[in-house]
Amino acid sequence: MTTLLYKAAGDVRGDDILPLSQLRVHYPDLYELHFKKYADRPHRANAPVYPLNCTWADVVFLSPVHPAPIFEAMHESGRIGPVVVDYWTLDAELLDPANTCILLKRHDPELRPQPPEDFIPYTPGAAAALSTPSERALHRLRNLNATEPLYPWADIPHILHRGPIPLSAFRTATGAPVAG
Repeated sequence: MTTLLYKAAGDVRGDDILPLSQLRVHYPDLYELHFKKYADRPHRANAPVYPLNCTWADVVFLSPVHPAPIFEAMHESGRIGPVVVDYWTLDAELLDPANTCILLKRHDPELRPQPPEDFIPYTPGAAAALSTPSERALHRLRNLNATEPLYPWADIPHILHRGPIPLSAFRTATGAPVAG
């Protein structure tokens, strides 16, 4: 069975999904748009990704978890309305383990940066084993209070890939190729 990884659909230019550091060089307007999510924690872009010998800004982020249960839990909290999540999928077999790792996320606002032991080697099997959100993560999202920041992926494992990923490798939620 194919293990899928998920990426939020979005505005892409060119033939590749680029990490933040490359967006800054090639598409400054897209960089500004994507960097806004770090407005309250700009230092995060320089956090180390130990196994890949790079920083947070040098990787493309993917999730082994389908986005639907995450956003359904946030909806249950009353913080967001019903959401139709637009996402793309990528076959986990297409990523080179030498350029990819898994970050086990623990929602802890004081944990900066995450310690090296939270990074584990990437394999499609390891990604498949992490494809179900933890009950702890869903509980946190279902119980967000009115003042908590909305960090849907705060305690969801991340698949981190150093460098660009060809847009042609992605499929829409319906399985169609992503058009650039």
